[in-house]
Amino acid sequence: MISKIIRSQNISKVEELLNQSNKIVITTHVSPDGDAIGSSLGLYHYLSEQGNDVTVVVPNEFPAFLKWVDGAKDILIHEKYPEFAQKLFDEADLIFCLDFNIPKRTLGIAPLIENAKAKKVLIDHHPEPSDFCDVVISHPEVSSTSELIFRLICRLGDYETMTRNSAEALYMGMMTDTGAFTYNSNDAQIYYIIGELLKKGINKDQIYSKVYNSYSEDRYRMLGFTLFERMKIYKEYKTALVWLSIEDQRRFNAQKGDTEGFANIPLNIEEIIFAVFIREDNDLVKISFRSQGDFPANRFASECYNGGGHRNAAGGEFRGTLDEAISLFEKSLPTYAPLLKKK
Repeated sequence: MISKIIRSQNISKVEELLNQSNKIVITTHVSPDGDAIGSSLGLYHYLSEQGNDVTVVVPNEFPAFLKWVDGAKDILIHEKYPEFAQKLFDEADLIFCLDFNIPKRTLGIAPLIENAKAKKVLIDHHPEPSDFCDVVISHPEVSSTSELIFRLICRLGDYETMTRNSAEALYMGMMTDTGAFTYNSNDAQIYYIIGELLKKGINKDQIYSKVYNSYSEDRYRMLGFTLFERMKIYKEYKTALVWLSIEDQRRFNAQKGDTEGFANIPLNIEEIIFAVFIREDNDLVKISFRSQGDFPANRFASECYNGGGHRNAAGGEFRGTLDEAISLFEKSLPTYAPLLKKK
C-alpha cells in the first residue's frame, strides 16, 4: 500500500474534469527527457483506454532511445507542426501539463497553454510551480512525474485496468529520472510501485537495455573525447566541469540525446560532489548540473544561469558564447565554497 500524498480535493477535481472532457492534450517541457515522455505516454495510454480523444504534443524532438515506447510515434512535435498543434490546443477541453513548473519551459507551446480556453491540470515534481493551471498537483519530494501519474491512476481507482503499455512508459520515466534508481530513489514506496508495475507484465531489464544500451559508436567516442580533452577538475571545490562546443559535437556526428548522462559521469570521481556539463547549442549554451549529498545544484543553476530544478539535478541556459558561459561558472564557483568544502 502506498500513501495518499495527492490531496483528495485534487483527485476529485481531476475526476470531474475528465468526466466533462473528450478532447485532451498532454504536453511537457522542451527537450523532453525520459520522465517527460514516460509520464506523458503513461497518461496517454490510460486516458485513451477510457475512450478519450488524446494527443501528446511536445515542444521539440526527443532522443531516439525513447522512441521505442508504445505511442511515441504518435507524439506531435510542435516545432515541426506548429499550426496543427495550435489547432489541437484551441479545440481541447482539457490540457495536462506534465513535468514542468512554469510555462516558459515549453518554449513555443507556452502561449498555446496560456491562451487556451481549456481547463488545465499541472502534474509535476519540480519546486515552486507558478499559478497557471486550474488544478495543481505538485510534489517535489516525489522521484518523478511518472510516479505521480501512477499514483493518480491508482487514486482514480483504475489500477486494475491499467495496461502494460501505460505501466511500461511509467516505469521508464521513473527509471530515467532516478538514474536507474541510483539517486532521488531512497523511498521504499518507489519499490512497492515497481512491484505493482511488474504485475502488469513489464520487463524492467529489457526497458533498461532499450534506454541505456542503444547508443551509437560515435556517442561513446564523443564521451571518451569529452572526458580526456574537455574535463577540468577543481579539487579545492570538489567540483568537475565538462564541456563541448558545436564543433566538437559535429566531429562525432552528435544526435539528439547523445550527451544524455554526460553531466553525471564526473560524480564517479572520488570526492567530487558537484559536476557541471556545459554544451554549446545553435543559439545558446545549455548547462546541466548534478550533485551529491546536500549541495544545492538547483540554487547554483537559478542564481547563475536563470535555471532551476532539483537539489541534485538541475539545468540552465546562457545567452552568450561557450567561453563566456565557462568563465561565469569559474567566477561563480568560489561563492559556493562554504557549501562545497564542508563535505
